Amino acid sequence: MTEPAYELAQVNLGRLKAPLDSPRLKDFVGNLDPVNADADGADGFVWRLQGEDGDDATDVPVFGDSWLIINMSVWRDTNALTAYMYQGRHREMLARRREWFERVQEAMVALWWVPAGHRPTVAEAESRVLHLRTHGPTPYAFTLRTSFPPQGAAPLLGEVPKGLGCAL
Repeated sequence: MTEPAYELAQVNLGRLKAPLDSPRLKDFVGNLDPVNADADGADGFVWRLQGEDGDDATDVPVFGDSWLIINMSVWRDTNALTAYMYQGRHREMLARRREWFERVQEAMVALWWVPAGHRPTVAEAESRVLHLRTHGPTPYAFTLRTSFPPQGAAPLLGEVPKGLGCAL
C-alpha cells in the first residue's frame, strides 16, 4: 500500500464566553484531556497542535485575541475526521458548544490539504480561515459540508448532522 501524498488539516476556533478557569467552563476544561485522548486514538488521526505544556492548545495564541482558542489537527482524510467528530464524547461536547463559546457569524472552522508529513502552523491556519471568510469554500480552504479533493477538482458535498456543522 502506498503512503498518501496528502493529509487533511483542520482548524477550529472558538471565542470563549468566560475565562478557562471559570466555573462556567469547568465541564469543557474537564473534558479536554479525554476528548484529546479519543482523537489521538482515532482511526485516521495523524497529529494535533499542542501547547507549551504538551497537552491541549488552549494556551496557543491565535489572531492576537486572548478570548479565542484554537484546535488544529491533521487527519488521513475527511471521512476519518467526520467519523471522529460526530460520535462519542466529541459529539457530546460539540452539542454543548453554545454553553462555552460565543455564536460567531464568520467562519471559525477551515479544512485544507497538506503534503503528507507536513505540520501546519497557526499562521497557516489563520490564513486559511481568513481566505474562507472572504471567498467561501475553495480548494485553498473549505468545510466538511463543501470539501475538495487534494488536487482541488470539483467540490464534494458532504453530509453533516443537523445542528453540528459549520454554517458554510
